[in-house]
Formats: sequence, C-alpha cells, structure tokens
Amino acid sequence: MTHALAAAPAARTGQDSVGLIRLYRAELRWIFRRPRTLAVLGLLALIPVVIGVALTLVDPAETSGGGGGGGDGALLASAVSNGFILPVAALTMTLGLLLPLASAMAGADAIAGEAAHGTLRGWLIAPVGRGRLLAIKAFGVATVSTIAVLAMTFTGFVTGLVISGTDSMFTLTGSTLSVWDALGRILLVAAWVVLQLWAVGAVALAISAFTEHPMLVVASVLAGTIVFTILGFLDAVSWLHPFLLNENWAQAPASVLMDPLDTAMLGEGALRAACYIAIGLSIAYARLTTRDG
Repeated sequence: MTHALAAAPAARTGQDSVGLIRLYRAELRWIFRRPRTLAVLGLLALIPVVIGVALTLVDPAETSGGGGGGGDGALLASAVSNGFILPVAALTMTLGLLLPLASAMAGADAIAGEAAHGTLRGWLIAPVGRGRLLAIKAFGVATVSTIAVLAMTFTGFVTGLVISGTDSMFTLTGSTLSVWDALGRILLVAAWVVLQLWAVGAVALAISAFTEHPMLVVASVLAGTIVFTILGFLDAVSWLHPFLLNENWAQAPASVLMDPLDTAMLGEGALRAACYIAIGLSIAYARLTTRDG
C-alpha cells in the first residue's frame, strides 16, 4: 500500500501553471485558425492598394480644389501623387470603423466566443491563474490589432512608392522628406493607431467577460464608437469630449503630415487610450475572478 501511494501522481494544488509563452502560442494558433480573422486581415491589407489605384485614376485638376472640405476627403486629395500621405490617409479612414471592428471581433472571440463553444470552462478549471488567462487573451487581441495595422502600413507604403516613386515624399507644408524620414513618421502614426485599437480591444474584452454572445460584443463596441462620434459633434456636451476615446482620431494622425512635427494630439490620444486599456482590463479581470464557466 505504501508503494501504491508512492507511485500515485501528485495531486494538482491549483498553484501549477503552464508557461506563458506556451499559452500565448496556443492562443495564436487558435486565433489564426479562424477563417474570419484571416479574411479581415487580408481585406484590411488590400484597402491601401485599392485607394492608391483609385487615386491614379483621378484627374489632379479635379482634386486641386477638393481639399477644403477637411477630414478624410482632404487627406485623399493630398494623397494624389504623394506616397507619404497614402498610408496615413488609409489608416485614418479605417480607424473610424473597420479597424475597431477587427479589434472588437478579436475581443469577442477571446472570451464570449469560447464561452459559446464551451471551451472557456476548460480554461477556468485549468491550473492557470485568472490574471494569466486574461493576459493571454489581451495579448492575443493586441496581436491581431498590431498585425492589422502593420499590414495596412506596409501595403500603403509600398503602394505609394510604386505609384508615386521616392521623390514624392513631402509634407502638407511643402517640406520634402527622405524615404526614411517619411517611414519614421508613418510608423509613428501606426504605433499610435495600434494603441487606440488596444484600447478598443480592452473594452471588447470587458464586455466579452459578461456575455456568451460574440455578436453582442461586436455590436456594443461599434454602437459605442458611433455614439462617441455623434457626441463629439455636439457642442452642448463639450465637457465630455476629452473623455471620448475617438475624440481626435480624425485629426491626430494628420499632425505628422505637417512640418515641424507636432505630437501634442498624439500624446493626448495615447494617454486617453492607456486609461481605457487600464479600465477595460480591470473590469474584465474583476469579472473573470468570479466567473465559473
């Protein structure tokens, strides 16, 4: 009997944990096996190419006076024959809806999607701390957001070079940039956009922790984005504008197109996104620590 007890495997104490890197690799395999994830990333990567090709068909004389409308139309008008502006314009246009949609889908699948398929309970009863579980899910959502932005940045930059050449890199104030200077500014915008999407993903994870319906998470995030946009146009609630995540999504990326470079709006938006990330992940963690399945 003593021999039998000695040969028996040690019982799990709940303190055992699987390596973080191993869990992260498993999460990435789960994410990129979803056809919709690959489809969304592929479509986002094609958007700058489509914009670039469409701009080559535009008569420059027609856009010479079309930049006064502001917003995305002004950026598109400026992107004609300017390879520096094309990727920035593509990121700015898609940041209003399509890029947040990709982050919302990833956040919805991370918790609510697995709960709907019954696989989340396995995570919750496994020897993996709730904090580690949330960290893995957050890293997975952040990875999808980062790849989406980098794919758009790469295709936009390459498309701009192919269509306009290396001599077309100049700011809206008329200063000529080298290819490396232009690439540095584009990557600065890309990093800022990634941070905004991480904030969207954190909010999606917070909502996802309370439901088993992924589409409800996606609809809630997109509805919130639309409501925030409407509130941003209302002067009656101007006191609320500094707290809206998308307050300067349409203006901040364009600041890198000026010379000298002004990063005030980028810094403000980054700080706001960091607050949303902290709040969203805190709510998700609070919910996961009390969730049994």
